[in-house]
Amino acid sequence: MRLSELKDAGRSPDLPLNISLADAAGSAELQLLSLLRVLPGQRYVGAGIWRGKPVLAKLLVGSSAARHFQRELDGARLLAAQGLTTPLLLADGLREGEGGWLLFEFLENAQSLADAWAQVEALPPLADEQHLVLGEALTAVAQMHAKGLWQDDLHLDNLLRHDGQLYLIDGAGIKAETLGQPLSRQHVLQNLGVLFAQLPKRLEPFIEELLVHYLLANAEHALPLEALQKQIDKVRSWRLKDYLDKAGRECTLFSVERGPSGLRSIRRNEVAALLPVLEQADALIDQGHLYKTGGAASVAKVEVDGRPLVLKRYNIKNTAHWFKRFWRPSRAWHSWIEGHRLEFLGIATPRPLAVQELRFMGLRSRAYLVTEYADGPDLLACFAPYVESGEVPEEQLQALQQLLGQLIRERISHGDMKGHNLFWQDGQWSLIDLDAMCQHATQMSFTQAFARDRARLLRNWPASSALHQRLDAALPTLES
Repeated sequence: MRLSELKDAGRSPDLPLNISLADAAGSAELQLLSLLRVLPGQRYVGAGIWRGKPVLAKLLVGSSAARHFQRELDGARLLAAQGLTTPLLLADGLREGEGGWLLFEFLENAQSLADAWAQVEALPPLADEQHLVLGEALTAVAQMHAKGLWQDDLHLDNLLRHDGQLYLIDGAGIKAETLGQPLSRQHVLQNLGVLFAQLPKRLEPFIEELLVHYLLANAEHALPLEALQKQIDKVRSWRLKDYLDKAGRECTLFSVERGPSGLRSIRRNEVAALLPVLEQADALIDQGHLYKTGGAASVAKVEVDGRPLVLKRYNIKNTAHWFKRFWRPSRAWHSWIEGHRLEFLGIATPRPLAVQELRFMGLRSRAYLVTEYADGPDLLACFAPYVESGEVPEEQLQALQQLLGQLIRERISHGDMKGHNLFWQDGQWSLIDLDAMCQHATQMSFTQAFARDRARLLRNWPASSALHQRLDAALPTLES
């Protein structure tokens, strides 16, 4: 295959692929064995064999190939020239009309710090194992900053553990200020903001402790926490908006199809399993364990290859109801977006997996939402034994306080805090039924909405009961 033909190979070309390339030593074929990252029609990154050696290949095609190739090449050379640990560039080339390629030494059995972090993320905040991973990352970033470089797409996937060393990869994001001289404080704060914004919010109280790793490797600047926190908040806000946008468009994370007959979005790694679910959604609901049927919504637990899922259908009750709904995003779509918002912010909710809106000539009708199944007891069941005594388990009370604290911090109102919409799972309360959820732009509107949420939560029990009074005294409030 010629390199230029990759442009039309789509997201999942058949492997292995033999691609003709040439360097100073002459023409040779790259045997591409696997793909690690694909941007269809533009970028293909994978493992292969070149002149008998295993390589990591970055293949750039399409109209922007020359620009992307130069960015990759410049970044790789900057890292190497400053003596930073980075994979050796074995070969590179650019041909007009074909595209560009960069072949790096392949780091066998390397582990990204993103994968290392995924293994320890669920541990209590800043457990030793988490401290180790983040300490490695901050040390590597500090060493890069000390040389006048930064990575504008800084994330843990761009740091690889291999044979006791940490490698910096992805030259496309490498930028230079003044080579060989420490990065300015403003650039340091901006870059660290990018890194910390990707970590769970529950780690924010430990930022000062984590910064010790950075300062031990690069103590050029004092790093005021208030200024750093502003950068973190700014980046996190942008990342949330970008992530929610991705949930509605074709990208690496989501498979999305839009047309006059409907809209469908599925997590890309779930497409094979969930496409058949959406195609036979009505039959599965009829066969499943119904929690709610008729009216505005039908909800069922369904089994798919032994996996329990919740399938929710948003019904159109009559013509008048259709006239109210066809012109605006469906409640399924709203729940899809709000579920991803909660997931991004670290607030527990069953993971949203797929959504589908049916349309006729572009006008919306029924819609479907698929989520993971919440198998724990709900709030009413958990607190039922304590209505008269008010002596709820301390763990569950603290978790409820924590949940409301998270909603306050993010200015999120749920809209229907009845007990059946909170489930106890893995030591925390998980929110479901996100149809009316809202993240408020102003504190004033949020304060009013939170007061309604809190009042609805307390109405799950009689006002005269000990449980109602205990929770009313224990749960956070906001001044109106």
